[in-house]
Amino acid sequence: LSLSLTRMSKLPDFYYFPPFFTIQPVLSTREKQLGQWRELILKYHTDLKIKTLVVHECPLFQNSTIQRNLTPSDIQIVMFDFVLSGHGEWEDSNQKTRCRILWRKPEQLASDVYEWAVKNGFVGSVCTVYELHSGEDVNGMSFQGADEELLRRALGILEDQGKCTMFQGETSSEDGIKFF
Repeated sequence: LSLSLTRMSKLPDFYYFPPFFTIQPVLSTREKQLGQWRELILKYHTDLKIKTLVVHECPLFQNSTIQRNLTPSDIQIVMFDFVLSGHGEWEDSNQKTRCRILWRKPEQLASDVYEWAVKNGFVGSVCTVYELHSGEDVNGMSFQGADEELLRRALGILEDQGKCTMFQGETSSEDGIKFF
């Protein structure tokens, strides 16, 4: 197995089941299988804090232990389903070789950020995008180290809900957020 795969806490048992590496023809079985691929891709990238899946470099698509791998057409099916689920977005929508991983969907991230702001007394005060992304107060939070564009989309959702306002700083990491 690749070095990055061994850094995961534990690969699920289904990863060692040879039929997992062949898209199943029976619809109900295929739906379950694609759900397992979504879960595996998301867990791998979240655990290792990897923000982009490069399709031809992703170690998940091959398992040397059982000598199995997904075919290029099966990878396309898995990735189409993954993006359709809302957990990925193509960075290159024409070639479909690089997929931004949304560790949490923007709506989930918005909810997590606001919950954090309420619990930590930030309602009525200001913090920066940098503090939300990399500050000491966010250790272990779902948005720690998140893709900045995704974090800004989540903040935009909160702004639309009237739960915060954003204002521009001297640099993008100094942009401020005031929670209500």
